[in-house]
Amino acid sequence: MNLQEFKQIQTRRHFLERCAGGLGMAALWNLLAQEGLAGRLQTELAQVNPLHPRAPHFPATAKNVIFLFMAGAPSQVDLFDPKPELKKWEGLPLPPSMTKDLKLAFIKPTAEIWASQREFRRYGECGMEFSDLLPYTAKCADDICMIRSMYTDQFNHHPGQLMFSCGAPLAGRPAMGSWITYGLGSESQNLPGFVVLSSGDPTHSGSKAWSNGFLPSSYQGVPFRSGGDPVLYLSNPEGISENSQRARLDALRDLNQERFADAGDIEIASRIASYELAFRMQSAAPELLDLSQEPQEIQNLYGVNNQPDSYATARKTNSNQFAINCLLARRMVERGVRFVQVTHSSWDDHTELNKRLKSNCEMTDQPTAALLKDLKQRGLLEDTLVIWGGEFGRTPMVERSKVGAGDTRGRDHHPFAFTLWMAGGGIRGGQIVGQTDELGLNIQKDKIHVHDLHATILHCLGLDHEQLTYRYQGRDFRLTDVAGKVVHQLLV
Repeated sequence: MNLQEFKQIQTRRHFLERCAGGLGMAALWNLLAQEGLAGRLQTELAQVNPLHPRAPHFPATAKNVIFLFMAGAPSQVDLFDPKPELKKWEGLPLPPSMTKDLKLAFIKPTAEIWASQREFRRYGECGMEFSDLLPYTAKCADDICMIRSMYTDQFNHHPGQLMFSCGAPLAGRPAMGSWITYGLGSESQNLPGFVVLSSGDPTHSGSKAWSNGFLPSSYQGVPFRSGGDPVLYLSNPEGISENSQRARLDALRDLNQERFADAGDIEIASRIASYELAFRMQSAAPELLDLSQEPQEIQNLYGVNNQPDSYATARKTNSNQFAINCLLARRMVERGVRFVQVTHSSWDDHTELNKRLKSNCEMTDQPTAALLKDLKQRGLLEDTLVIWGGEFGRTPMVERSKVGAGDTRGRDHHPFAFTLWMAGGGIRGGQIVGQTDELGLNIQKDKIHVHDLHATILHCLGLDHEQLTYRYQGRDFRLTDVAGKVVHQLLV
């Protein structure tokens, strides 16, 4: 029993009021003393911080996570998993024997095969293959562990993104970043433990992909904006000085302390911690976002001042935002932020795949590689886990658009076999794990489910995915639900 649990029982059942006078109180105090709680009951709420750093279950290889979430599902057959055999099937449907159990979102299993038009080359000492659309990331091949055998149970975006971010296709479950900050807290005193940076189009799952769910609200992801206040209403209102704001927060803290002493509700502790963090962020966040502090060669490395391509301009997309977010992600982990989710959307290329894929790669390839190189040269990659991937993959079959001119071909959702990669934080780079068949339709070797990926991520952080639980509505929940296994093949 911890302090908060005791206080909740105390209030809910009027425990002390039912104790039979002095003997009951003496017995109670003796039991509490045995558990080392007697002195803790006299500790003020100001010392309760839900984000205080906590020890992992066992020694960790990673301290921080940068999750590069490519929402919308990039095409693995055009970026990471070359399938030259598709050219033999170009324009032909696959036989029913190969597609009888295939369930797709929009096209029929009888759709024609469309071979990738990309050129693949081998990079690094490991000889890892990359598409010609990823020349920068390809140069980091020896630091990357490429997983070609990912699969998921979800084939539509909203549940697929929730599954990838939260371990369940349902709204209201905590995100991966929430679970990790719940388990480990944060080493940053002036910034949130879980930060969200976004670029491109809005995602299908929206804020549910960084929700704290049923966990205390201190563990929710905090979105940082690209303009104005980085967090809404972070600045003081006009006419309110820093001293006035401090006095207001002190008064609120005193009132909340009194309420916590009665109720023992951890949400009250979360509220006070959030107020105090917001006050510290008023000076820390502007300094964080001031990229003029970075040398020009670092800004050039990430491409934060690159000119937007014409297609991104037509889509009214700020093509530099992902580069800025990658640089901010590095600055955040330097300052102790535990989990940074960098979302770029959308890779949902049902039409105009060649044009849209090229545009998205131009926006993300250079900054992604720069992030890996920058982390490595600063000695941060060894304990920062970087993950790149979307909620599922794309079909080797074509999906045609009936509108527009030119090449409007695209690919449908494909949850049965797709690719993502990881680097740093205890991951063994320079290797390819898993294998798909000659058409990229199904997995032939080393199947890895999303639950397995989550279990492995937690393992790198020193957390046992079966022990990291939270009791809610009478059940112990966890990120991996009732499944998941650590994939030791990925680890150093």
